[in-house]
Amino acid sequence: MRKPTPIVLSLALVTFLAGCSGGSNSADPVGTAPPPTTGSGDPGCTGSCVTASSFLSSAEVQTIIAQAAAEASARNTPAVIAVVDRVGNVLGVYRMNGTRVTVRVGTQRGVVGGLEGLRVPSELAAIAKAVTGAYLSSEGNAFSTRTASQIVQEHFNPGEFNAPAGPLFGVQFSQLSCSDFVTRDFDAVGVGPHRSPLGLSADPGGLPLYKGGTPVGGIGVAAADDDYTLDPSISNIDQDADELVATAGSFGFAAPVDRRGDVITADGKTFRFNDADFDDLQSTPGTAGNLSTLGSFQTVPAYFNGTPRNGTVFGTASSGFRPDSTLYPGRDAFVLVDSSGAQRYAPIAGTDGSGAMTAEEARVVVDEALAIANRARAQIRRPLGTQARVSISVVDTNGVTLAFARTRDAPIFGADVSLQKARTAAFYSGDHAAGELQTRDPVQYFNGQLLPSESAPDRFNLTVVGTSDIGDYVTRARDFLESPTALADGAFAFSDRAGGNLSRPFYPDGIISDQSGPFSHDYDNWSPFHDGIQLDIVYNATAFHVAHYVNQLGLPLFLEGELLVGAPRPGFETPLPDPPPGSCGGTQRLANGIQIFPGSVPIYRGEQLIGAIGVSGDGVDQDDMISFLGVHNAGVRLGSGLGNAPPARRADQLVPRGARLRYIQCPQSPFIGSDEQNVCGGK
Repeated sequence: MRKPTPIVLSLALVTFLAGCSGGSNSADPVGTAPPPTTGSGDPGCTGSCVTASSFLSSAEVQTIIAQAAAEASARNTPAVIAVVDRVGNVLGVYRMNGTRVTVRVGTQRGVVGGLEGLRVPSELAAIAKAVTGAYLSSEGNAFSTRTASQIVQEHFNPGEFNAPAGPLFGVQFSQLSCSDFVTRDFDAVGVGPHRSPLGLSADPGGLPLYKGGTPVGGIGVAAADDDYTLDPSISNIDQDADELVATAGSFGFAAPVDRRGDVITADGKTFRFNDADFDDLQSTPGTAGNLSTLGSFQTVPAYFNGTPRNGTVFGTASSGFRPDSTLYPGRDAFVLVDSSGAQRYAPIAGTDGSGAMTAEEARVVVDEALAIANRARAQIRRPLGTQARVSISVVDTNGVTLAFARTRDAPIFGADVSLQKARTAAFYSGDHAAGELQTRDPVQYFNGQLLPSESAPDRFNLTVVGTSDIGDYVTRARDFLESPTALADGAFAFSDRAGGNLSRPFYPDGIISDQSGPFSHDYDNWSPFHDGIQLDIVYNATAFHVAHYVNQLGLPLFLEGELLVGAPRPGFETPLPDPPPGSCGGTQRLANGIQIFPGSVPIYRGEQLIGAIGVSGDGVDQDDMISFLGVHNAGVRLGSGLGNAPPARRADQLVPRGARLRYIQCPQSPFIGSDEQNVCGGK
């Protein structure tokens, strides 16, 4: 084996704002006047700082972009600059004169396949970076795409050999364009959370934007260099052009320094936030470039109409998230609503036949999980001692969402991820996984390139560079687990922690060896852009979205030099359609893809699998605990036989290749104001 290379976002408004701290102000009658937003000081926000002015206006969007453009101009590094609101509405995309049309996805490890080597339009990369900065952040934490890079690689920290994988290993493949959960109507600003064209980004150049201590969106910059990649080493300080330009744009809207990732720890390690500061800029901070001469606002089909616009106020119905007043009383819960204000995931009964969860059971599971979250001490949030902020999803064995709710100020990314986690646990724990994986069409990996040249393109050519048979993962899993009926007999209950163990390029997790988990590629052909079954089941839908977007721009599409007219290859149409919602995993059970970091458990009635719960937010051990204890306490409360998997069926009974799988891991002293230990033991 090659030596490893270090891969080092009305009534509901009044209800919501009633929770905001502070007194009134004549200029801001519904809450406290926002403190300075240059990034200095601690605003003291704990999830309740949103006011009626907590949104980006179109004028502010233009200010942010003009500041970024001034820095890019000073550096002679033209770029595409995107700004989104907290729920992913694209508020502005600006292309400077001379900017690269595309950027190249991938690492420099020589890996072939997956997204490695795929060229994507630079505006899609900028949007993905902006979404990442917005979605990973909250009033309690500010994370960036540089933070994301640190927490999705095969070691945490990157380059620390024999350390486990990043705590959010796999989160990059969420918020996908093919998801049935995220919203897709971008003709006007509307309810979120919206999709990202490339999932979450690990390429430096994406930062959150704040007003008055609360996140209001994100900025993303791309094409100052040719790479859409990640930072393979955190042991040095980079001068990344995309990040410097984004930093300039964030002036006046920067994250509070006491909420930035570089003051937050996990596993005793500090997160990275930004390798650039205002002192590093070549332009004077706050200087605005002349947007009428440096470039122009760009229409981005299906994302942005070309005119800067206002964002939404998070936590109000216009954002897609509003406070709950009936289903989860006393929990300070929030629910999702559609454009008409109707709740998207009010509790419903399971669709999977006899013994299925009732609507009340699904509601109680979420209610009890909310109760645990409100008691739990968050891991990745300031101030210390703050309760966990999470999103919670419950599904049946068909992957149908039975209930969803979240606690105040939970990071946006966790909404889609909690559903991915729940579906993954139900999928691997059932008796249908093998059959559905074995009947999937093989994956075709593409490279896409503008021809005849980047500067003067007249076509977009797709080249097939490899294939993957998804059914092979079943064969590998059966060999690895020494079970000829694995994934077809429902014999064992798989949490996301257990399934994640099987999805790492080193097994046991992080321990350098010639052995990878059966759901991962071998390390020599692995990267965060080519990670195994997680990407493979969503790859074609994700790559086709990029191709569809190029098609929307009016560039002819070619496949290996042949014009895509009259569907010359099976599965291709002209014009190429956007993947329909729910096409991610090729099945309803995986309609927004899968997830491979901890925070889910399957739900049983006695010995019968009836669904799963997924939790995502303020720390993966907290996610495990809230899932597990939420189901346990719901079972005690209901007395209907619902509960966690019988201990003998849990995946931690399996010891493949001499290393026991993990099922859940609950934190020490997890509850605020209590020294109670071993809270998950014996349950």
